[in-house]
Amino acid sequence: MISLAVRLRSRAHFSLKRNVNGKNGIIGTAARRRNQARQRIGILTASFFAVFLVIGARLVQYGLVKPLETASINDRVSAVASRPDIVDRNGELLATDLNMVSLYAEPRKTVDADEVVEKLATVIPNLDWRDMHRKLQSDSAFQWLRRQLSPQQQADILALGIPGIGFRPEKRRFYPGGPTAAHILGHVNVDNQGLAGMERYIDQEGLADLRAAGMTSETPLEPIRLSIDLRIQNIVREAIARAMSAYQAEAAGAVVLDVETGEVLAMASGA
Repeated sequence: MISLAVRLRSRAHFSLKRNVNGKNGIIGTAARRRNQARQRIGILTASFFAVFLVIGARLVQYGLVKPLETASINDRVSAVASRPDIVDRNGELLATDLNMVSLYAEPRKTVDADEVVEKLATVIPNLDWRDMHRKLQSDSAFQWLRRQLSPQQQADILALGIPGIGFRPEKRRFYPGGPTAAHILGHVNVDNQGLAGMERYIDQEGLADLRAAGMTSETPLEPIRLSIDLRIQNIVREAIARAMSAYQAEAAGAVVLDVETGEVLAMASGA
């Protein structure tokens, strides 16, 4: 009996020991899993923090960097090319700049190209529908639609409320004397750049350094005074026209000089 009791007690002891070890193993496994879960959560949190830190740094960088000129059409087109007035020896105006506006589009902001063309056609005469439609559907950020519009046309277009279009202030060259001294003054292109005559000379020689100093500013430029006398120029031009008609000449020309200084007072020709 004593031996049987000892064996039963031993079995109970070993059975209890195995149960305790099993419980400890289960508890240890659960603890490891909790530790691993905490590690994963920590890594995930650190990753999110790093991503948001990078995004925040980039946002700060973009906020501090000066915007590109092409990012804002209004900034890019704010510079207005201006030219100096041209006057005769007595101060009579021969050439000057007029304030105009030109219409441009940002095709990427245009909603309906067909509707835009249809609306603009009510204001702009002789509108090339195909060409304007092509410009509005292009993938570029900037397209000219019509240069040198009148203030009334600008007001009419603004009243249409078309998204994706805007206006650029520009200068248009105006010659009050008409053709009287046209062969002397020359002419400019749509961008107000001299192509012939005094206008070309101003760009190439007389005002070579003025572009950097003032050609794109609103500061009034000093007028350029020529030796030409507009009154004498008119007289000579009319005299040549009468002579060609009277003698049925194919061509004629005349130059009037100041005998004391050698300055050219008038210069006209006809053909």
